[in-house]
Amino acid sequence: MSGTHEPVDLTNCDREPIHQLGSVQPFGFLLAVSSDWIVTRASANLAEFLGVAQADAIGRPVISLITPESLHAIRNKLTTLRGSDVVERIFGIALILDQNRFDLAVHLNGGEVIIEGERRQEDRHDAASLSMRSMLSRLDHTETLEAFFREGARQARALTGFDRVMVYRFDESGSGEVVAEAARAGIGSFLGLHYPASDIPVQARALYLRNLFRIIADVDAVAVPILPQRDEHGQPLDLSMSVLRSVSPIHIEYLKNMGVGASLSISIVVDGKLWGLFACHHYGPRLPSAQSRSTAELFGQMFASRLESRERRLALDYETEARRIADRLLTSVADNASLLDDPAWLIEALADAIPADGIGVWINGRLALAGIGPDERSFAALVRHLNRSATGRIYAVDRLAEAYPDLEVDDAVAGMLAIPISRSPRDYVVLFRQELVRTVRWGGDPHKPVEYGPNGPRLTPRKSFEAWSELVRGRSLAFTEAERRVAETIRVTLIEVVLRLTDEISMARQTANERQELLIAELNHRVRNILSLITGIIRQSQATSVGLGDYIRQLEGRIQSLARAHDQITRDHWAPASLRQLLLAETAAYLGKNAQRIQMSGEDVLLEPQAFSTAALVFHELMTNSAKYGSLSGTGSGTVQLGWHRDDEGNLRIGWREKDGPPLVEPTRHGFGSTIIRRSIPYDLGGKAEVRYVKDGLEADFCIPARHVVGPTSERSNPASVGATERETIPDDQPLSGLNVLLVENNLIIAMDGEDILRRLGADVATAPSVAEAMEILAGQSFDLALLDVNLGEETSFGIADRLAADGVPFVFATSYGEGIAQANSHSDAAVLQKPYTMEGVTGILARVPLPRRG
Repeated sequence: MSGTHEPVDLTNCDREPIHQLGSVQPFGFLLAVSSDWIVTRASANLAEFLGVAQADAIGRPVISLITPESLHAIRNKLTTLRGSDVVERIFGIALILDQNRFDLAVHLNGGEVIIEGERRQEDRHDAASLSMRSMLSRLDHTETLEAFFREGARQARALTGFDRVMVYRFDESGSGEVVAEAARAGIGSFLGLHYPASDIPVQARALYLRNLFRIIADVDAVAVPILPQRDEHGQPLDLSMSVLRSVSPIHIEYLKNMGVGASLSISIVVDGKLWGLFACHHYGPRLPSAQSRSTAELFGQMFASRLESRERRLALDYETEARRIADRLLTSVADNASLLDDPAWLIEALADAIPADGIGVWINGRLALAGIGPDERSFAALVRHLNRSATGRIYAVDRLAEAYPDLEVDDAVAGMLAIPISRSPRDYVVLFRQELVRTVRWGGDPHKPVEYGPNGPRLTPRKSFEAWSELVRGRSLAFTEAERRVAETIRVTLIEVVLRLTDEISMARQTANERQELLIAELNHRVRNILSLITGIIRQSQATSVGLGDYIRQLEGRIQSLARAHDQITRDHWAPASLRQLLLAETAAYLGKNAQRIQMSGEDVLLEPQAFSTAALVFHELMTNSAKYGSLSGTGSGTVQLGWHRDDEGNLRIGWREKDGPPLVEPTRHGFGSTIIRRSIPYDLGGKAEVRYVKDGLEADFCIPARHVVGPTSERSNPASVGATERETIPDDQPLSGLNVLLVENNLIIAMDGEDILRRLGADVATAPSVAEAMEILAGQSFDLALLDVNLGEETSFGIADRLAADGVPFVFATSYGEGIAQANSHSDAAVLQKPYTMEGVTGILARVPLPRRG
């Protein structure tokens, strides 16, 4: 090697291909097997474990090396693999005809099966006797995060038996800190030490995310090569998911410098990111059994899950309190906008939400300062800097001098959170934090000069792991992600107030007025539609009831089902709602303690509001019928299996299967409830419904189209408030006698109600739920009158009106929005019927329509 070297820096370790080292640790063997079960590669120590030389194994069927029973077990285990980054384990299997038992790890690598084996070890008593449930219980009973970390380290040491177990947490820069430790006496402590990001290179972090467990049994062990080193394409074997993967020489040197003889790492993955590690050190060789290692890996995953829940709960508690403060801030400023000119009041109002040491306010070129912060000239300069960045974004730094080196700011000010509170001109509330002078104890000098070592032109790991203290200057306490989210809430809150103080106020008021008018119209439409729906239910329920009590019970059940559905979809402001929650609510309301008789299966999906209400009625009727006549009737053991899934096209397939109920016979006459079950989903949603009466009980299959499938306020409908509708009488003179009438209405129950009224007025009625079906009916049949619902879900009936006008057919618009909505088109002179449909309303509107004379 010449006297000059290429530059070497901390990224050398980042570029080392640690997943392609081409060798394994000697405590086990590796076989790479093709998809047709031919051995393509093997570790050189194969004979030590299976009695077959590596060279003799290559190219042979794997069945010639191991017993048929063990191959069968491996094949079965492969069927459970889901994805490429999964390793399955088999414990205590006999691979060959001797007394040895093996523990295997099996995973897929491209088109190959990777089999890794090691001789079975008897579990140590201390590891085997640990109860995962009791371990997690001890974790759950810790009151603080610090105690949680300590307990996690203690439990991991009890599982692995290593001399030292550390909980190692990464910060945003990639540096790590030992936040908890459990160690045997007399070996010192690493608690509180920091380690630079270079200690765990980039590609090692990526591997820790994929392969959650890493064991290095003996740093002095000689790695065993995998032969042949490269395949026919010249590629080495990817050992990313390998249990036996050998160790980088650089990492071996690193461990030896620390005096470590064996190590074990368990990844702590929180919210999909590498939060940290359980880092375990032993000051001699150590290899826990494969079963103990699997238990430790499971504990690591459970620890991460508990940690994620704790962090989310803490963040939620903080944000909930902070939003309450923001609401109070909005209320105060709304009553007295001049408070924004008082920075002392603002810092006091915001202190509990986002702790700060000073505040600056810039509105319309006027500034105010309080607490620790820059002077007026420097603050004005800072605002100009902020104006260069993208508008409308929260901006936070914890090293202000580094971010703005040309800004003259007092050294005591180190951190800043800028909250833009307008767009034009740009106004700001800026929170300042003072310098946090602290001492960081590094595990070795993080600034140690680069040296060339025995591993060639690569970075030599630090040889001194004595604590090296560094006084951190010019940095403040960083603003957390939760604090930034709260700042965004405050930004939106203050913008609402500042808009009233700028020339944007007129635009804001105009937008608010338009939104209010739209909301009123939408509310009017929904209220009228609900009334129409309830009116139809009242009429149709009466038609199929055998007595007053039966009528009241049926009516009450159906309206309550609608009310429950309405509660769920309005809780999220008319957003899609959960199918499972719908079914659970309906089951609990109808079956109570017997709810377990309905066995549900399926991954939860969301339904659009229209589909949600339709499904609520359908499943209410299914449960009602089953409780009266089917498997849920009486106190028997009958059950219902209710499952759902989405097909390849995204449609929702739902199956209802009744079991162990009384024998069923298909009824000769279908009542209102049966009609709802058979026709609602096809009619209202364009889906499919199939009902079968079989020996074991009712079977039903439904298909809800993908466009309705996309995840709870409590309002109760009072059925007594609509009870007088059925007292409407049919006129003595039937004005529609002998006439053909087309009814276009997209809701089945409302359509059935409209059909009844029109037929009692003497008409022959054809009904369509959509523009396309209405046009198809018009192409094959002539009509004397049409009744058109304006709003048909995602479309309107104005196109049908154009067709009818061209054919000279009179028509009436039906709407819940009001006449202005129906007439906002080229047919402004058309008659408008306000929904819900009533006998009085329909007969009254007919007086305004030129009907053809009856012959």
